[in-house]
Parts: sequence; structure tokens; C-alpha cells
Amino acid sequence: MTSVIQPLRATFAILLLGLAAACTQPDRPQGPGDVFDPYEGMNRGIHSFNVGVDKVFFRPASKGYVSIVPAPMVTSFSYFADNISEPSNMVNAILQGDGRRAGTALARFLMNSTIGFGGLADPATEFGIPADHTDFGETLHVWGAREGAYIELPFFGPSNERDAAGTLVDFFTNPISYWNNNPADNIGVYAEIVQQMGNRGRYSDTVDSILYESEDSYAQSRVIYLQNRRFELAGQGQETYSDPYDDFPADPYEDPYALSE
Repeated sequence: MTSVIQPLRATFAILLLGLAAACTQPDRPQGPGDVFDPYEGMNRGIHSFNVGVDKVFFRPASKGYVSIVPAPMVTSFSYFADNISEPSNMVNAILQGDGRRAGTALARFLMNSTIGFGGLADPATEFGIPADHTDFGETLHVWGAREGAYIELPFFGPSNERDAAGTLVDFFTNPISYWNNNPADNIGVYAEIVQQMGNRGRYSDTVDSILYESEDSYAQSRVIYLQNRRFELAGQGQETYSDPYDDFPADPYEDPYALSE
């Protein structure tokens, strides 16, 4: 009983911290196209570290993974990772006050865990219940928290202060983590690593062009992350972003500094 109560207490404490963060507004106003990066020096150091880790380990391991493992199996492992995250999607949807979204996550988890061979297939999408991923960073957004400063996290990559806090909380909001009959400790973490290896291997050319071929990979990664995240959250809560980078090229992977040459 204690083993269950203690994690729940920790989760509750973190949720309270998240709620406090959601009620805090930054002193500096942020516009739709604003880039607030007061920690750029530190961020660039972390970015260099991440690129080094990618070059030495993650890039070759991911390329080897997708070249050795058949493509259907790579897809199945990705489905499995998505299915493992559905309970967390449900919890965040409940915290966002979105019953429809919570029901979708529950329905997908039940269907894919049963007739989907434990999540290795995705019959839910075929039955008209498409994936609808969410996270605690989005929950904080719905609660009214601004994105804060741009930051780059070791290993995780581009983020902002709100999403970084959300990443921490997401480790504790998945009910599977507290399931006594969990077949493997940290199974969600392992599944996420395998999924990211598959994504890195399958989209290797695109990622390589950003990290190794652009004039400034840090600025390139930053603009792509901010544009995609703001677009993802567009129309929800109080922040609405139609296109935060109207002045940038239509192709998000084109080097934005090429325009000034």
C-alpha cells in the first residue's frame, strides 16, 4: 500500500507546483512571433552537447536500428510506444477538462491493447479513433501558463520553460508506472527510446540537414521547434498562433539566414 501512496503523493505535489506555474505570468509580454531566449549562451552549450551525443551515439545507433529491423517491426514498436502513452494522454485530457479527448485516449488504449496485440498494431485508427497526443506542457497551456523562455534540454532537445516542467510531470502522470503487475520497470521509458530511434533513423536525412548542414543548427532547431509547438497549440487556451514566423521561408527546413545573404 505504501508503494502506491508515496508515488501518488509525489504526483500530487508536482501537480500543485504545475498549477502554481500555470498561475504565474512572465514580466515580459510575448507576441506571436517573439523569440525569448535569455539563456542563449547556456542553450548553445547544451545544443553542442546534444549534437555530439547524436553524432557519436544516437545517429549511428538509429541508422543501424532501421537498417537491421524490418520496417513493419519498427512501425509496430512505434505503435506500442504510442499505446503506452495513452493513459498519460487520458490523465492530461482530464486535467484539461476535455472529456471527449479523455474518452478517445481510453478507447484507443483498450482497443489497441486487446485486438491490437498489446499495442503492436493500431486498429483504433482504422475504426475511426485517430491518435490525439497531449502532454502536461499542453495542460499548463490550457491552465493559462505562458511558454516562458526558450531552453534546450540535455538529451531531450528544444523546449521552453513551460514544456520543460511538463516533461518532468509526464514521468509521473502515467498510471502504468504504478501498476503492480507492470511487466517491466520503466517500460514507458524504454518504449519511448525505441520509438525515437525509429523516428531518427527514418527521418535521418531531414534531421541531418538541420543539425549538420545548416549555417546555424541551434537557430534552425529553435525556430522549427517554436513554430511547430505554437501551431500545435493554436486555438487552445489564451494563446493563439496562426503563423508565428511569417517572415521565414515557406519550407521550415530552409536555412533562415540564407535570406540575408
